[in-house]
Amino acid sequence: MRKKSDLPAKICATCGRPFTWRRKWAKDWETVRYCSKRCSAGR
Repeated sequence: MRKKSDLPAKICATCGRPFTWRRKWAKDWETVRYCSKRCSAGR
């Protein structure tokens, strides 16, 4: 088990907040740009 602090993180393109890797993004982590569906809709 990994600690949350050990997971990769990115900055959201819309709100500018940092967000960490999630299991649902495992296959396409390189293409993830937004922290949530709300940010991707509000771009």
